[in-house]
Amino acid sequence: MEPWRDSLLEGQVIPACPLALTQTGEWSPRHQRALVRYYLDAGVGGIAVGVHTTQFEIRNHGLYEPVLRCISNLLDEEASTQKQFIRIAGLCGSPEQVVAEAKLAANLGFHLGLLSPSGFHGLSEAEIIQHTKDVAEIIPVFGFYLQPAVGGRSFSIDYWHQLTQIKNLLAIKVAAFNRYQTIDVMRALEASKRPDLAVYTGNDDQIILDLLTAYQFNRSSEPRWMVGGLLGQWAIWTREAVKLFEKIKQARLQERLDRDWLNQNAKLTAENAVIFDAQNQFSGCIPGINEVLRRQGLLPSSRCLNINECLSLGQSDEIDRIEKNHLEESSWIRAHLDKWLQP
Repeated sequence: MEPWRDSLLEGQVIPACPLALTQTGEWSPRHQRALVRYYLDAGVGGIAVGVHTTQFEIRNHGLYEPVLRCISNLLDEEASTQKQFIRIAGLCGSPEQVVAEAKLAANLGFHLGLLSPSGFHGLSEAEIIQHTKDVAEIIPVFGFYLQPAVGGRSFSIDYWHQLTQIKNLLAIKVAAFNRYQTIDVMRALEASKRPDLAVYTGNDDQIILDLLTAYQFNRSSEPRWMVGGLLGQWAIWTREAVKLFEKIKQARLQERLDRDWLNQNAKLTAENAVIFDAQNQFSGCIPGINEVLRRQGLLPSSRCLNINECLSLGQSDEIDRIEKNHLEESSWIRAHLDKWLQP
């Protein structure tokens, strides 16, 4: 088995990588590389590119291949990147487009394709299953439960039972932001009896509890965990996220959990509500992430490809409030920023 597959099953911190744009909307490869270097030095176990946080619109601006190629080349160059580091490429669009993106991602050295359901509208569940099988013949698939508020759709539990039977489906990201739908996926995972299938939380509104829950619905089955996280929230304050995840893994080994974890979960969810602009149905989600990185110097602006996608009224003030909780990380970033920004 490839080292990255062992790493995937072990569970990792995987940030969903933002797009580095200047204030005039031009892509900045220099800042894109700096951002990835930040993640590497923060100790992440993988990266996801071309996903929702990278902005699905990159495909309409001719940036999908350049961004993936830029990051792949950097990962090849960085001595700190070991063979177990997981490279994930977002796949999105019509079936024909997704197949083309899967071939490109595989050729660029990406290990898995995160198959977004945002292009599945109008397809039946049976058609999506077949489409996933087609993609899985090109590149191993990272399945994806994406919440409808940002382009996803709801699925039946039977869909997840069928999906988990696809041999080259190696992982599932659950970003349903819905407990019932999250449990559907974990029930399907348990029923699959596949030890080689990993589930990652993408529920930025419930990160800690997702990772601390042993899911067991049948007494004869072994409990299953969400082994790691592939998250937009972990695209910021990432060094802290890595430290938090290490503590979570240790807590899993304990017979009883300290109830302080409930308080930590509430605090992290409250911060995510600000960053993702939950009050406005997530309309400021990507700008919120970008704004934090802009203030730290890692991005040249908080600009999105869609100029109408910007911070909501009052969101900047709320970011002022919560970023005071992360002064240590901001100081660490300032100490390394010049190095990361080098060509």
